[in-house]
Amino acid sequence: MTETDPRICVHGLGYVGLPTAAVLANSGYEVYGFDADPAHRSDLKQGSFDIEEPDLDRFVRRALEDGLTIVSEPQDAEFHIICVPTPYDKNLDRTDLSYVEAAGEAVAEQLREDDTVILSSTVPPGTTAGRLRDVIEASGFSASEEITLGYSPETVLPGNTLTELRENDRIIGTVGGQPTDRIVALYDSFVSGDIRTADATTAEFVKLIQNAYRDTNIAFANEIAKLAHEFEIDSRGAIAMANKHPRVEILRPGPGVGGHCIPIDPLFLNHNNDIPMLIETARRVNDGMPEFVIELLSAALGDLEGVKVALLGVAYKGGVSDVRETPSFVIAEGLLERGIDELRLTDPYVDSDDIDYELSSVEECLDKVDAAVLATDHPEYGALSPKMFVNHMRGNVIVDTRAMLDEDRWETAGFDMYQV
Repeated sequence: MTETDPRICVHGLGYVGLPTAAVLANSGYEVYGFDADPAHRSDLKQGSFDIEEPDLDRFVRRALEDGLTIVSEPQDAEFHIICVPTPYDKNLDRTDLSYVEAAGEAVAEQLREDDTVILSSTVPPGTTAGRLRDVIEASGFSASEEITLGYSPETVLPGNTLTELRENDRIIGTVGGQPTDRIVALYDSFVSGDIRTADATTAEFVKLIQNAYRDTNIAFANEIAKLAHEFEIDSRGAIAMANKHPRVEILRPGPGVGGHCIPIDPLFLNHNNDIPMLIETARRVNDGMPEFVIELLSAALGDLEGVKVALLGVAYKGGVSDVRETPSFVIAEGLLERGIDELRLTDPYVDSDDIDYELSSVEECLDKVDAAVLATDHPEYGALSPKMFVNHMRGNVIVDTRAMLDEDRWETAGFDMYQV
């Protein structure tokens, strides 16, 4: 770092803010990391945190040794990056922007002329140029003349966050006609992907439509899966053949959509308007897939009262411990509501202390159950053998929501196989 390098204050040290602060610190910048939770700040100062991400522990510890300082209040800095949560309230059908407003107020107290403020949180279009700008300009500085206010969303995938923060393309937008040069220069110093520029509202919109596209495509695949069952067709085989067409790219069906982005971000497009009917329909289709999984189980077993079921996989996707918006919990709750005798869960990545369910080993989970539901595509599950299931289960029904098990092999071993 040179004497002319800017100082950076990152506001919010969660799934995105902490890796962002660490990447910047390890790139040579002097970084202040602020989080509103005192307990979280205290843990971070000791190098302890609950975010499970490959290499993040080592990366953060290295940053804390040289470049990253955890602070109890926001500091003066040339750049302020806001990475706070923006939960969606489904009851009120609107995005909760209170964390963004609180972070903006904290930034406003530290602002000096020529400072740059960057919002990274996922927000409805117009947030940066609207509510955040109003809060920031309460400092007395104009976002069109004296400071730079911009937006640059993260587009990372849990399990690969550090790599994608540095390698993914970026879009950067500003408000008030301010140039993007300062923000581009900062991100260009550690991002190897392409950097594109726009106004802030366009940048917000682009992040949302990326995830809405994926959600809608998955919903289409899930609709195909339901139709394929009606016609007794292998949905994945049909999709694979359809994708041979040069202008067709259908994603994979599954038990639902989880994670911090796809199940939530598309709803932000509906903030203060009632236009996106297709997007809302896609959300309903994907939210309905856990019930479809239960229906497959009911078709195989009949009345579910009194049966024992093993649920393999709690995380929302394979190879990670992230349980945010996981369809596994919806399946679990639905099974319990149907009156099953016992539900057992297992997951090689998730800790029982982090969820409201007890977890056991695969062998314990399968012991004397009537049916098993493979809900998460953990790579370990692809190596499971029919023999182990035969030795432990009392029933022979398996619902493989991820198509990880060789259907012919398992049916030869005596199992009734059902795939989404």
